[in-house]
Amino acid sequence: MSESPSAMIKLTRLNGKPFFVNALYIETVESFPDTAILLTNGKRYVVKEEEEQVVEAIKRFYQEIGLLGRNFWKDDDVEE
Repeated sequence: MSESPSAMIKLTRLNGKPFFVNALYIETVESFPDTAILLTNGKRYVVKEEEEQVVEAIKRFYQEIGLLGRNFWKDDDVEE
């Protein structure tokens, strides 16, 4: 994904239109089968990206701003 404004990650709506969402306000990311992002304000966005892609974008953002160490999240740490 290209560079984004501060605190934002770039995602794609189902209609193909890109948009930015504030990564600090993402509460949950789920797939059913489309990927849905729920923000802390109750807004929900459905995006083209796979759940794992969104989680990786969030992780990269947190690492860039120093809130998350490089090795903090591991596959075996994720609860299903």
